Amino acid sequence: MQRIRNAESDLSRARETGDDFLAEVEQSELDDLRRLAAEHGVEVAPRVA
Repeated sequence: MQRIRNAESDLSRARETGDDFLAEVEQSELDDLRRLAAEHGVEVAPRVA
């Protein structure tokens, strides 16, 4: 769960600074982590923006 929270934070920071490339990288990492969590039965609440 901590890696997901870190990825969410990094994604927010990338978006805030306008770094589109980093935002895409972080979004991909976040998607992968959420997929892995789901495959292992770990529920991850969506982050409230």
